[in-house]
Amino acid sequence: MVRYSKYGYLFSIPFVLAFILFALYPTFNTLILGFTDLKGAGTTEWHFLTEVGKPWYQNYLEVFTSASFKKAFINTCVLWLISAVPEYTLAMLFAAWYTDRKLKIRAKGIFKILYYMPNIIAGVTMAMLFASLFGYPKGVVNDISNLFAGLFGIERENYDFFSHEWSVKLIIILVNIYMYYGSTMILIIAGIMGIGTEVFEAAEIDGCNRLQIFFKITLPCMREVLTYLIVVSILGGLNLFDVPAMLIGTHCNNAGLTMLMYVRNQAFAGSYLYNRASAASVILTGLCLIPAVIVFYLRRDKDEALIKKLKRKQRWEEIRMKSK
Repeated sequence: MVRYSKYGYLFSIPFVLAFILFALYPTFNTLILGFTDLKGAGTTEWHFLTEVGKPWYQNYLEVFTSASFKKAFINTCVLWLISAVPEYTLAMLFAAWYTDRKLKIRAKGIFKILYYMPNIIAGVTMAMLFASLFGYPKGVVNDISNLFAGLFGIERENYDFFSHEWSVKLIIILVNIYMYYGSTMILIIAGIMGIGTEVFEAAEIDGCNRLQIFFKITLPCMREVLTYLIVVSILGGLNLFDVPAMLIGTHCNNAGLTMLMYVRNQAFAGSYLYNRASAASVILTGLCLIPAVIVFYLRRDKDEALIKKLKRKQRWEEIRMKSK
């Protein structure tokens, strides 16, 4: 009998090697370097902190007490939370609109493509585009504002959007919403289309209106899709880098500084504090894992979890009875 299972293992070897070299090894190396004194450009020699008379948690303590890290943490949370709410609101509204059985919208495919297209464009390109739109002293937004002000006889000076902290934040939020609401909408539409049509037909026969169908049937049936979207939103928000880095960098009182930018600055932007950057990376990983685990726990199937708990209890009772 010929066994073909071995060929599957052979085909998986390139992926396993690439994963070990480019993902697993850097992860463990970063974890170790967070407890060392490695710093300085071109330096390869390092020692564990305990070997040089310092506490093993010294790098983590320096990161937590750093004013830049605190600023980066607050910025990251603000940018993520403020952009996530309108992004998901828009995505759900459009998804509900395009999947409504009673609405006969023409050219749905074209609209979906247009909404998804900003997600295809690289974040760096999108940042440069919005930097040009909100440019100072010449920019599209300033020019249009001057035009409308002139129509009403109002004299207006050009506004420097990138010299005020909250205007910088709002531009970054606008870029994030514009880039990702389309892809979120497509995923929600896919989740809605995976629900059986007989469920909606039964709800319509029972006299449910559109809002009741959406909130009482559609959303509960999309538990897995919504869990995935929330976790992806958390990971993407906490790892925000390319748009603020290209749009503003560390200017304007670090208005766009994020945690991933902080890691980059510690490791490569002149500091070369690889030990502190590694510690900050581990902290960032923990900050991504903790809310993700909480979301999975809260969104779990409680009935299934109760059944598993009862089965475990029954198994332990059987083992205890046998031991007697």
